Amino acid sequence: MLDRQFIRQNPDAVRAGAARKGVKAPVDEFLQTDAAWRTATHEWETVQAQANTVNKSIGALMGQGKKDEAEAAKREAAELKSKVGDLEGAAKELEAKLREIELLFPNLPHDSVPDGTTPDENVVIREWGEKPTFAEAPKKHFDIALEHGLIDFDRATKVSGSGFAVYTGMGAKLHRALIQFMLDFQTRENGYDEVYPPALVLSSSLVGTGNLPKFEEDLYSTKDDLYLIPTAEVPVTNLYRDEILDATDLPLKVGAFTPCFRREAGAAGRDTRGILRTHQFEKIELVKYVLPEESYNELELLVTDAEDILQALGLHYRVVLLCAGDMGEKGCKCYDLEVYAPGEDRYLEVSSCTNFEAYQARRANIRMRRGPGEKPEFVHILNGSGLAVPRLLVALIETYRLSDSGDIVIPEPLKPYMGVDVLKNPD
Repeated sequence: MLDRQFIRQNPDAVRAGAARKGVKAPVDEFLQTDAAWRTATHEWETVQAQANTVNKSIGALMGQGKKDEAEAAKREAAELKSKVGDLEGAAKELEAKLREIELLFPNLPHDSVPDGTTPDENVVIREWGEKPTFAEAPKKHFDIALEHGLIDFDRATKVSGSGFAVYTGMGAKLHRALIQFMLDFQTRENGYDEVYPPALVLSSSLVGTGNLPKFEEDLYSTKDDLYLIPTAEVPVTNLYRDEILDATDLPLKVGAFTPCFRREAGAAGRDTRGILRTHQFEKIELVKYVLPEESYNELELLVTDAEDILQALGLHYRVVLLCAGDMGEKGCKCYDLEVYAPGEDRYLEVSSCTNFEAYQARRANIRMRRGPGEKPEFVHILNGSGLAVPRLLVALIETYRLSDSGDIVIPEPLKPYMGVDVLKNPD
């Protein structure tokens, strides 16, 4: 959500910023409703002040023995009270409408974000490591998974339908090892505080992060205003909803492992084989609450924290700065981390690290105070995956499968969690 005063004073800049994302912001509707709301609020407050003055005069008139004037004042007070009620109702109705309009505004891209509308216009910032080479064409992850008995796709479909996976045997252990390694690394090495939040949240939490009202079709919901989380970003961000933080405690860095649930409503027919795109998946989420003046430096540090995992596992990847039109509606600036999967012969997104500035903080009312008696300010909120497990697992088994034997070499950081150095080819 954008600052109301900013929209009032800079409507053209808001239109232009939204247009860079390919979105038409409801600026005119906002300005009209805002003007009507402010007029209605002024009228309500004016009549309320009149009512207060008349009410105060009644006692004085009675004390002066002016009973007739006092009775007239009582009648006037009753009329004003009724009018106040009507004006208050009208003002609150307009305020509710204004709030609905505000929630439809996209965040505005930072000046450093390149223009563009498609992924082809994103900018590769840097690469790490070398693409692995093989004596023969590398296998795709779903063939490797079947070869080693790591994932049972058929039984997953029988149990839950398409778009799900059952990790089995050493596949389940590798899946768990990746989660444990990433959690341990981010908490021990990068200083994140671990939480394990609920996987079901209220609609108000999704409004706070910007997932509602616009993206409801991507969410799984229950009948009692609860939604399965699309990412740990939702519950973790809302841990501090309606709170005022102490600026001396910032930055707050929180890491969480959760399952994530998405309908993938807009992705029908894409990556239907394997685990590249599933309705349930697991990932580590990194969320930071920071001082506004530090948020872009903190974004670069967040990207580095996510990169640490890929470097530790020795996987080739690149960091991509998203153009305005490919960034999504909530972010001001976003970097994607894309790991190379040899069997797929393409880069797979495993993390999006985003600075939302005060967009989510304003929706969720998360503020900070710099000192005693100072006016609260909205914090800046950032988050990124650290990392998404399925695509990371895809890149890992496609990279470390040996062409000659079919064995999968376990990277050094995972060996203590796996208890083995190699997953032997059962054949």
